[in-house]
Amino acid sequence: MKKLLILAASAAVCLSAVPAYAAITLSATPGASIYAGPTPTFDFNSATPEYNGTIFSGSLGGVRAQPFGSTGGYISVGPTDGTPRTLNLSAFGLISEISFIWGSVDAYNTLQVLDAASNVIATFTGANAAVNPNGNQTSPTTNPIAKLTFTGADQGLVAGLRFNSTGNAFEVDNVAIKSTAVPEPATWMMMFVGFAALGRSMRRRHATRVAFA
Repeated sequence: MKKLLILAASAAVCLSAVPAYAAITLSATPGASIYAGPTPTFDFNSATPEYNGTIFSGSLGGVRAQPFGSTGGYISVGPTDGTPRTLNLSAFGLISEISFIWGSVDAYNTLQVLDAASNVIATFTGANAAVNPNGNQTSPTTNPIAKLTFTGADQGLVAGLRFNSTGNAFEVDNVAIKSTAVPEPATWMMMFVGFAALGRSMRRRHATRVAFA
């Protein structure tokens, strides 16, 4: 009986879709002149309904600069290009990672992670993405591939990114979304069948003991 109870408890743990521990962290690796990060979900080379701002190409002195390693379109926010701007990610369900090119990182760039009600659940600045966020437009360290990592319940909370900058500018390209798979209906059915079999086994074991007594 004890063994069966242990098995049942283990199966219940397996049914948990989201770990208890939750966190949102930001890391960054130096960029490169030829992009080598994850395959972009949003490359901004065409109209992007999920983004509520303008898509740019090329550079404009004193206003915006194409991110190091970026080709084609990109997004830019600031006093000239408009700020803040939001990228809607509500269609992706559980999200475990988001990466993107953070162009010419400045200390006055601010990245906010939003939930479905547009509440801010995490905030990061350029100082979190580069050791010396001085806006250098060609240095790999100030044009990193930034990566947001989500664990636990936060995977189901994230629904958007808000880009804000008090100066020109906060440039972003090649946003890559990594979703966390949830059990398919067939998987859930197999789990339920397993529980049913476990229940029948426990009942038979109990009936055998009563008969023997």
